[in-house]
Amino acid sequence: MKPKKPFQLAGAEPLSEKAVEALGFLEPSRRDFLKKAGVMMVGFSAAAAVATTAHAQSPINPSGMIDNTQLDNWIAIGADESITVLAGKHELGQGFRTVQLQLAAEELFVPLDRITLVLGISGITPNQFLTVGSLSTLTQMGNAGLRVALDTARDALLTMASQYLDAPVSDLAVTDGVVWSKSNPLARVSYGNLIYGQRFNLTLNPAAVPKDPSKWTVLGQAVGRVDIPTKAKGTFQYVQKVRVPGMLHGKVVRPPTLGAHIQNIDTSVLKGMPGSPQAVQINDFVGVVADTEWHATNAAAALASAITWSSGDTLPAQADLYTYMTQQPSADSYQTNTGDVDKVMATAAKTVTAQYLYPYQMHGALASSCAVADVRGGTGKTATVKVWSATQGVYTMQSTLAVLLGIPAGNIEVYFIDGSGCYGHNGADPATFDASLLSQAVGKPVRLQYTRRDEMTAGEHYGHPTVSNEKVGLDANGNIIAWDYETIRMQRGEGAIFVPGNGIPGALAGFPTTPQGVPTATPAAPTASSVSNGSNYIPSYVTSTLSGVTYGTGNVASHRVLTRVVASPLWTAWLRSPDRLQNTFAHESIMDEIAASLKTDPVQYRMRHLTDQRMINVVNVTAQTALWDTRPSPKPGNARTGVVTGRGFSCVLYEGNNGYCAMVAEVSVDQDKGAITVTKVTTSLDTGPICNPDGLRNQMEGQVIQGISRTMIEEVKWRGNIITSGDWSTYPVLSFGDPLPQIVTIPINNLKASPTGAGETTITIIAGAIANAIYDASGVRMRQVPFTPANFLAAKAAQKV
Repeated sequence: MKPKKPFQLAGAEPLSEKAVEALGFLEPSRRDFLKKAGVMMVGFSAAAAVATTAHAQSPINPSGMIDNTQLDNWIAIGADESITVLAGKHELGQGFRTVQLQLAAEELFVPLDRITLVLGISGITPNQFLTVGSLSTLTQMGNAGLRVALDTARDALLTMASQYLDAPVSDLAVTDGVVWSKSNPLARVSYGNLIYGQRFNLTLNPAAVPKDPSKWTVLGQAVGRVDIPTKAKGTFQYVQKVRVPGMLHGKVVRPPTLGAHIQNIDTSVLKGMPGSPQAVQINDFVGVVADTEWHATNAAAALASAITWSSGDTLPAQADLYTYMTQQPSADSYQTNTGDVDKVMATAAKTVTAQYLYPYQMHGALASSCAVADVRGGTGKTATVKVWSATQGVYTMQSTLAVLLGIPAGNIEVYFIDGSGCYGHNGADPATFDASLLSQAVGKPVRLQYTRRDEMTAGEHYGHPTVSNEKVGLDANGNIIAWDYETIRMQRGEGAIFVPGNGIPGALAGFPTTPQGVPTATPAAPTASSVSNGSNYIPSYVTSTLSGVTYGTGNVASHRVLTRVVASPLWTAWLRSPDRLQNTFAHESIMDEIAASLKTDPVQYRMRHLTDQRMINVVNVTAQTALWDTRPSPKPGNARTGVVTGRGFSCVLYEGNNGYCAMVAEVSVDQDKGAITVTKVTTSLDTGPICNPDGLRNQMEGQVIQGISRTMIEEVKWRGNIITSGDWSTYPVLSFGDPLPQIVTIPINNLKASPTGAGETTITIIAGAIANAIYDASGVRMRQVPFTPANFLAAKAAQKV
């Protein structure tokens, strides 16, 4: 039976009925989804599916999960030569939708416009966990991602063609999805005629060989982002545009202070208000639902004035935050510990110590988060849920909603829809939880969009504040012989997408928050399974092997890294380059301080302690391109008043096994006013073969700009126990129209390495590069982010004491 309406793409032509029919080999739940998608929006990603016709999950597959090992769950080929690719890595604004399309076109030897890409639909697309941490390219190009599915399909098609054409596979070539014989070019057959709407019935082959990057014709090209045309025309389907029949609008009413509880609530204030608003209360979770967003907004304001709250938690004074952090009980663990640091440090001819401070910062999404939820039937086995969300993972959202709502995961459908971008765990998931709780309470679909203040307080989980203590021992020649690093970070409610109580909505609704910062009697020792450098706790300049696991890119053999986790008074979560940025700021600053104390060039000093040739290469390329002025810092001849200039360096192997990057920052410093301007940034990045050079440059440039904002301006503020950073005036960021530095990007196309990520690499090193440039210009060492005029003048005054 043919579907009544074709599978529709926003911004693209609908698939033909034959193409949809060819998808009929999908298992029942997915076939039903595609057939019943009569009222559907799929953003150009085709991941943003919006289906308003209810459908049940297949009784054969009650969890709604997809078997990632089965090829048919990744690829469908229609008799009309159309190709549908399903994937679990979302588009968060970095352009990865385009890269996945390029990958499919490359490995299958077909044009880009032949492919429909479907992303992030629970029960439909493969479960590839979360889209986070510069891991999408590494995952999809690796041995367990989309690339393997594509190559398994390609090999299967070649085998079919070999039988069809009676020619060995070695004699076959493919052009635009047509397989032909090199010895008899007239003998040819298309993919559509080979598979003709049938199942592959194959398991993914991890040993399938990818196309050699040196022979890429689609990957490696500056293909324009496929989402830009509809975004430029204003027709792109963002989650904020989702509308479903019978939909109401919701708003939340949060406690005025953290930790406050409801003492009394008078819902009678809503009687007679326009829009027939309804109040929803679940423990300390409060919201309203009305017929329009404006009516819901007014009702929320009225209800907020009718609630009596308890006094709430006591927050440390803002000025005392870092001292407070060092005094709290902590959960401790070693990331690395060679066991000889104290002994080796005692033999050092010189030790250099310093402390670096990093504040709470927020995601600051340009557009406020939004979600739509349709919860029917209350709770239990007969209830159903549909949500449309800009979540980072539809399956983790599905499992968390199951706990939050008390409804089986198999009854919950989650559709990823593009939001306004995501640099970590922003308001997308909290907004989804809010909408779901409100919808369950009223039994109708609810759209919830945050206000600006909601985005910055009601749904925001801030980035970790950090205290970093560095101690490095040197021998008589100035070489590092021991490195001792302690970092203290605050966190509260990490992983809200896994545990309802680890997010603001779930905690207010009464779900427990996972305790964090619980004291440990003895720090946990590193083990072979735990050793990694995923948060860049371990400096790039050490080397070690534990149970066969090698980490570090340098030659410092004696090292110890102790991490301490302290319970945070504010909610926290991942923020772009979480902890990597903070730790690298400390490591790259102390390296600069050591070089300055030895009166040696900071780049040459780093090279003395590096052994990884890829790292050495990015350091050399960056320094040479920036015309690095080889000399010690600070810059000789600079006066200690007026405006001066300087340059600083920073580098890292991101996550210990991801992208290699280096940077030179140049600054102008008004030493009397404390005003600092970043005038030029030169940065390189080696992520293996470059999938899309324009996309890579875009990522590098964007991270430089966002990194400057976070380094120079951004800090969450509070007074008493009230967060005062609630809009762009009270939480300023680098704004449209602000002067930007000259940005020179150096993408290194390393065809001999495996592809890795670029989404968080460059931002990791910018704070260190700017701090070192400020010191080079002025002789003032900036150890506390942000580098505001006030902080600069305070650091300058402290150095004179």
